[in-house]
Amino acid sequence: MTTPSSRIPSFRRTLLAAALVLASSLGHAADTAPDLQARADALQKRITSLDNHLDIPFDFDSGDLDATRDGASQFDLAKAARAPLKGAVIAIFVPQAARTPDGVRETNEKAQRKLAILQGIASAHPDKAAIAGSPDELERIEASGRFAIVPAILNAQFIGKDLAQLDAWHAKGVRIVGFTHNGNNDLADSSRPNLLRGDRLGEHGGLSPLGKQAVARLNDLGVVIDVSQLSAAALAQVLATTRAPVVATHSNARAIIDHPRNLDDAQLLAIQRNGGVVAVNAYSSWVRPLPKEAIDKLNAIRREHGVPEEPGIAGVQPLTEKGVKVLTAEQFERYSKAFHAVTGAAAYRATLAEYVDQIDYVVGKIGVDHVGISSDFNHGGGVTGWNDVGESAHVTAELLKRGYSEADIAKLWGGNFLRVWARVQSLAKPAT
Repeated sequence: MTTPSSRIPSFRRTLLAAALVLASSLGHAADTAPDLQARADALQKRITSLDNHLDIPFDFDSGDLDATRDGASQFDLAKAARAPLKGAVIAIFVPQAARTPDGVRETNEKAQRKLAILQGIASAHPDKAAIAGSPDELERIEASGRFAIVPAILNAQFIGKDLAQLDAWHAKGVRIVGFTHNGNNDLADSSRPNLLRGDRLGEHGGLSPLGKQAVARLNDLGVVIDVSQLSAAALAQVLATTRAPVVATHSNARAIIDHPRNLDDAQLLAIQRNGGVVAVNAYSSWVRPLPKEAIDKLNAIRREHGVPEEPGIAGVQPLTEKGVKVLTAEQFERYSKAFHAVTGAAAYRATLAEYVDQIDYVVGKIGVDHVGISSDFNHGGGVTGWNDVGESAHVTAELLKRGYSEADIAKLWGGNFLRVWARVQSLAKPAT
């Protein structure tokens, strides 16, 4: 990056920083906004661009959510072609269910449905999309003008206690596994344990014994471990256990929003030392703090549902067990729906500039070689200025405006992820 790292932590001075950089960077002092966007559009066509994390709904590729049509989804192949965005790590995400044999079967069946959707897109539209099983394959797919799909697991609850499931899902094309989401499971503690549904803080003290075995097995398979959403203890134990670099596919800086869901400076540096990548996430609630007005609304909702108040945090789960009562599934659903109606309101949405402030901060801490870009589309992601994959080149324009070089933008948009993925696969142990 051409921007001096000493200035990057001043992420709130966006307009001044952009103006200063534009005046001196790469001989483009005369760029107007249309000129800048034209440069971004041209660069987007040349680079290997990979959204490091997005989602699909369970009814994707049907009706108005046809994968080839510019429909209601924040991601589809039509929008991706417009950007262009050339590939994505697409999460096979299933919300937490009961940690019982029936709950595991339920979530596994739902995960199979999502994988089938991704496979169906590739098989029904072989001229438009394909599943990528390696970095080389991804680049060949993109070079042919098709969209590259990298299947990933987010919330491995659905493997239950059966590590053989990791081999089975790898055989089906999964190349990235994130252990947890919003709740602990049999592998690890979450950064957001579902206290309102009976989880406990520090249930496993980080990784469970099964989770530590899972790290080793994923290393052997050459599967990338996604450390987003893990508790601090679990993240530290993954880094102490893995022999391969990791990726946080959708994480943000705790220095900007002080919540366990985000990564503090020590965790950012630990991932850097591991050789990994932190893909900064465009989920608005984790990009910039909510104003007091919104926090007041959230606390009113908390009071109504008997949930402990928080002074300035946008997380649906309490941060401590003090005063927490367990809600029924129906009570929690009503509470969560009301809560997210506030956090998802357009009036409180972060801007693209604030999102790139996050990128600036993380780059300033760990260097451009260890940072990536992720949208979290179809799972709450999106900021004003980057509302769907069709606007992905707007991110590139903002990065150019701030003085990032084209080479560094290519790293952020996919080069760094592909380097880590290739290294993970090189360290795999072939089955004997």
